[in-house]
Amino acid sequence: MCVSILQDFTAEDIAHLLDHSDSELLFVGPYVWKELQNQPMPSKLKTVLSLEDWRPLYVKKGQSVPAREEIDKTFKAKYPQGIEPEDIRFTANPDKLCLINYTSGSTGSPKGVMLNGRSLSNNVEVGMKMLPVDPGQRLVSMLPLAHMFGQICELLYPLSSGTHIYFLTKSPTPSILLKALKDVQPYLVVTVPLVIEKIYKKNLDPTLSKWAIRTFWHVPGIGDLLKKRVRSGLRNAFGGRLRYFICGGAAMNPIVEKCLMDIHFPLSIGYGMTECGPLIGGNPPKYFKARTGGVPVTNMEVKIDTPNEAGIGEILVKGENVMMGYYKNEEATKAAFTEDGWLRTGDLGRLDKKNNIYIKGRCKTMFLGASGQNIYPEEIEDKLNNQEAVGESLIVEREGKLVALVFPDETLTKRMTIEEIQALMKANLEKLNHLIPSYSKVSNIEVQDKPFEHTPKRSIKRFLYK
Repeated sequence: MCVSILQDFTAEDIAHLLDHSDSELLFVGPYVWKELQNQPMPSKLKTVLSLEDWRPLYVKKGQSVPAREEIDKTFKAKYPQGIEPEDIRFTANPDKLCLINYTSGSTGSPKGVMLNGRSLSNNVEVGMKMLPVDPGQRLVSMLPLAHMFGQICELLYPLSSGTHIYFLTKSPTPSILLKALKDVQPYLVVTVPLVIEKIYKKNLDPTLSKWAIRTFWHVPGIGDLLKKRVRSGLRNAFGGRLRYFICGGAAMNPIVEKCLMDIHFPLSIGYGMTECGPLIGGNPPKYFKARTGGVPVTNMEVKIDTPNEAGIGEILVKGENVMMGYYKNEEATKAAFTEDGWLRTGDLGRLDKKNNIYIKGRCKTMFLGASGQNIYPEEIEDKLNNQEAVGESLIVEREGKLVALVFPDETLTKRMTIEEIQALMKANLEKLNHLIPSYSKVSNIEVQDKPFEHTPKRSIKRFLYK
């Protein structure tokens, strides 16, 4: 059994999760070990090995670890020609616990998602069926591998297909990422919407905003030629061999999504959660429908719990991808499932006639208007993020009024005074309130002086802001 823990957690959190998971062996890099070595080692942890050179960094009293040279000697004696295909024998119980993935640090009761071999296998098979690939193709891995989105889509699925994987360092800048993509020429890019949105704002928006481009964009013939050139340029920016561009983890800016679909870019946005290892919905790019998270993947069922008049309710799921429960947390496990065994996603959404999944927001973030209307802050944020110089935004409720917290786009505001930025945001507020229903109007925009804090999948930590 493996335990994957995000390097973004604090050393205290990591030590706590090592103890909670009953881990006995830890593989760690220098970045994490520098802080972790000052923490008390959990009682069941026997050895810590360096990911740089495999030397032991910690050995529990009474334990022993053979030297690297001794291990190499034993291996060569048993496999003088190296490991051959006939030396490999896989035996596994698909219903046995295979992986524990922690969704948070030590705050409250830790939630270690227990996934069995069947969940991981089905996730991999879905990837191979949805995005078929020939052995020898290349991929650049940019997502955290301890997060299930990165672990399945950038490691287990491509590796099972014979893909060559190139790993980037922590949090690459757009320029480093684009250079890596140009060098590697991947068949697939898996990322979160924030990455393509930054590339769009920097590389595409200045050109697409020009009067001539906007005028001829939808004109038959000329418009088709423009879209083809934009598609070719963007595809070349990603290495020139791109067949699939897959996003997940958050909603994509609707303007960016529409542009990508207008130019027939191979885009698909999936839907999932750690508790499903992670896939719930998806589609190959040619079948992807805008503003959806795809359709339920193979061996998964989706239904809407007590939908309202618009068909919106909590999304419930059942199937092979669903977790076994939370490790040593029976209370949280019981709360996560309905009495008849459906997993509560905590997401609000609806299904159309073709079973496409539309995500409206989180159950916990929905506000109730003065007249009983459901207000989904994510929908307001989508529209606000399209306004001038808005980098990111977050809608909060204060004394019955909606307030927008905004961190400006620093590339556009670095030469502006705070007064100029506030005046621009005031104009944005007027534009925003013309785009949304009267019951969800925003009363004020507050400019943040530092970026929002994010989760590893780049969504804002809403619980930190009020």
